[in-house]
Amino acid sequence: MAEISLSRKKLRHNYEVLQNLLKKNNIQWGIVSKLLCGNKIFLQELIDMGAKELHDSRISNLKAIKQLDPSVQTVYIKPPPRRSIRSLVKYADVSFNTDLHTLELISKEAVRQNKKHMAIIMVEMGDLREGVMGEQLVDFYEKVFRLPNLEIIGLGTNLNCLYGVMPSHDKLVQLSLYSQIIELRFNRKMKWISGGSSVTIPLVFKSQIPVGVNHLRVGETLFFGANLFTGKTIKGMKDDVITLQAEIIELQEKPMVPEGVMQENPSGDTYEIKNEDYGKTSFRALLDVGLLDITPDFLIPMDKNLKMAGASSDILVMDLGTNPKKYNVGDFIQFKLKYMGALGLFNSDYVVKKVTD
Repeated sequence: MAEISLSRKKLRHNYEVLQNLLKKNNIQWGIVSKLLCGNKIFLQELIDMGAKELHDSRISNLKAIKQLDPSVQTVYIKPPPRRSIRSLVKYADVSFNTDLHTLELISKEAVRQNKKHMAIIMVEMGDLREGVMGEQLVDFYEKVFRLPNLEIIGLGTNLNCLYGVMPSHDKLVQLSLYSQIIELRFNRKMKWISGGSSVTIPLVFKSQIPVGVNHLRVGETLFFGANLFTGKTIKGMKDDVITLQAEIIELQEKPMVPEGVMQENPSGDTYEIKNEDYGKTSFRALLDVGLLDITPDFLIPMDKNLKMAGASSDILVMDLGTNPKKYNVGDFIQFKLKYMGALGLFNSDYVVKKVTD
């Protein structure tokens, strides 16, 4: 059975690297924990590590965090659906918002629950996902900042998640200027100017974060050590905090070329035959994990000699070549993961989850 493992030691190493970096640059940060899909064992690891602020896009996951430690500040990181506002106010201390009527409903619900809810207004900075347009921001803020039991604590932006628009010094300067305009216009101080997610971390290393930007939301770089500008691992960080171990359930030497009339497979894929493969064989290992759990593109075999041959709903096929390492049925093949691959695995009920170290 496939297993996904989280290394406590390596996670804490990456946490300390980020903590030292961001503290040195006077930037507050929260951990984006949505990767863990509300798994309480892994969430407890973050809390035990010292996390005081956790961000998620699922209210049920914020509920799990509050059940583990009510003192952790929970942040809901997408515009809230109106049907979930009662739960939002109950389990999220802070939420990202872009809609006037939604904020009015949050205010009413906060009054009903006798709670103070905090909100960050997201500003559109070019990636065209969530965000109030810049020219509408002052008017928007004027309509919401006096709503009862609602405190607007800052501005934020999201970049790279939809069209891949990257953060830059200029874009973050613009975000900082928006906050200054509001502070001067309404004589109110913004607590957080949240300049993005893990994709912004490389700008910290280059000292390109404007003074006004004082907050980030970090998930991928914590769990994978990733520099999202270069696609490489940040020097001094670990890229194997989370790994997959998949069991070999069949291993046989087979022809490299399929036999018969070929059309699309159930996934809609078609395969082209290479002339040089005719008459050749290789050892093919069937692994106990499939498309239901993960897309093969998100898997990185630790054994560099292995190649991905294909996948179906419940089986992943690896080409072992001549099988120089003498793998056998029952052995495990290990993979590093890309972020979206780990997300699918954590969300799968068919993969064992465990903490190591």
